[in-house]
Amino acid sequence: MPTVSVKRDLLFEALGQKYTDEEFDELCFEFGLELDEITSEKDIISREQGDEKAEGASDVVLYKIDVPANRYDLLCLEGLVRGLQVFKEKLEAPRYKRVSPADGGEPQRLVITDETASVRPHAVAAVLHDVTFTQERYESFIELQEKLHQNICRKRTLVAIGTHDLDTISGPFTYTAKPPGDIRFKPLNQSKEYTATELMSLYKTDGHLRHYLHIIENEPLYPIIYDSNGIVLSMPPIINGDNCSMLLNLKSVFCVCLQAKTTLDMVVTMFSEYCEEPFTVEEAEVVYPDGRLCVYPELAYRTETLSGDFINKRVGINESAESIAQLLTRMCLRSEVSGEGDLIQVEIPPTRADVIHACDIMEDAAIAYGFNNIVRSTPRTYTVANQLPLNKLTELLRQDLAAAGFTEALTFALCSEEDIADKLRKNIAETRAVHISNPKTAEFQVARTCLLPGLLKTLAANRKMPLPLKLFEISDVVLKDETKDVGARNNRRLCAVYYNKSPGFEVIHGLLDRVMQLLDVKPDRNQGYHIQAAEDSTFFPGRCAEIFSCGKSIGHLGVLHPDVISRFELTMPCSAIDIDIEPFL
Repeated sequence: MPTVSVKRDLLFEALGQKYTDEEFDELCFEFGLELDEITSEKDIISREQGDEKAEGASDVVLYKIDVPANRYDLLCLEGLVRGLQVFKEKLEAPRYKRVSPADGGEPQRLVITDETASVRPHAVAAVLHDVTFTQERYESFIELQEKLHQNICRKRTLVAIGTHDLDTISGPFTYTAKPPGDIRFKPLNQSKEYTATELMSLYKTDGHLRHYLHIIENEPLYPIIYDSNGIVLSMPPIINGDNCSMLLNLKSVFCVCLQAKTTLDMVVTMFSEYCEEPFTVEEAEVVYPDGRLCVYPELAYRTETLSGDFINKRVGINESAESIAQLLTRMCLRSEVSGEGDLIQVEIPPTRADVIHACDIMEDAAIAYGFNNIVRSTPRTYTVANQLPLNKLTELLRQDLAAAGFTEALTFALCSEEDIADKLRKNIAETRAVHISNPKTAEFQVARTCLLPGLLKTLAANRKMPLPLKLFEISDVVLKDETKDVGARNNRRLCAVYYNKSPGFEVIHGLLDRVMQLLDVKPDRNQGYHIQAAEDSTFFPGRCAEIFSCGKSIGHLGVLHPDVISRFELTMPCSAIDIDIEPFL
């Protein structure tokens, strides 16, 4: 969940009321938020860097509030105050409006060229006209952009936000892409011009911007935005130009968002209240390479219809449609009863991009009603929870294997093809492995078909530990199975390894006997269990046995082949057992 830091006194001033810490904590809970921490800048620096570094820092009280990740409209002081005021019915939800330029002139225009198709081909734009910023408002504006970059923009990989002082630049603007060597400008807070290539080297040591370089670093063309005089507005998603940087005395803000309309709507609606005509946003035109002309921001309202009965049943309350409509209105969703039965017309504003289904509306009704006010009741369906037999058997075996002196390991369910094939001296085509279609790394290419590779890699990582090393794991493997609807099935297996200066076959054999004793399976060729000599490429010739239970093969045990040991970077003998425990349920 994102955490929003707001100054307590500034927050109370905007709310028009002072609260005790306990009262505000309760208000947050009622609104579906959580007051996570009460601190100050001085306390934070003191805690992280020591008291000496904290000297002279501000001791203004800060409220750190946890906000649901999908509530982009609450990521700044303005949106938070607006939401709480509407919730407390001290304010009506504002209606956001797109307007034409006040002087009757042409809207600002952003022209997108063909070259952007290979990097970030979409852009939207809008203007906040005659806006008044104070220091606190300006800081909140910048902070909102950073929160959106980390949240809906997925660390700028999906969307990049650029805001510029419109009084220092002139349209029409051009969004294009050029080779990095052809781009030259003075970036924000720098004293001289750099090429884009030089900027990539410069920001590799920057604690903030270096995290975004990889997004375009290896692209042949870098995105760049110019005004009509050739001034660089920004090189998204990395840095803005210094010539159009925002200052407190600016009057108009030109907002550009690459890739996302929702992000643009969020930025302009949150701060449109500071415009000369509150909650209005001046439109801008975007011309696409194919000639299409679109006007932004959309600020689209839409209407959803759902019944009061739907909400009552799912929340567990019994309210009239009129009462439910009032609850939803308190959550910035203007609602009214349609007059046809208990149907409710709910208007979704552009700030509530999180509402995509009737269940989202139902959730808001539950929040406004108050979760603590919902009467606790016994479910109508009588159910008794119980542990799955397979999991119960697994837990019982774990306890006794640990008591036998073996240490449990939990390894990754995904591994490389080499781990389950080449390193075990097997053919990958014969392993019945489920392959990942787009593996991100070579370490996670397939679902494991046996537990042995994970344990051997664990041994390799702990070679400096005192010998002997005795490890076990009871977990699922994944095997292809055409009889299943998904083409594969899970199989619960037990695997153990003994690593020492001598192979320790007798230790592994003893562990098998102990497991069978726990499972109440007698040593018997027909009705119990037995082992017989077998050949398996993973094991040393003549030192491998196949395990049978009630006449069916359930696994192998033996001394591992030297090639297997060396391929897992081990240097001493190792014996192992691998059995299927599902037949013993």
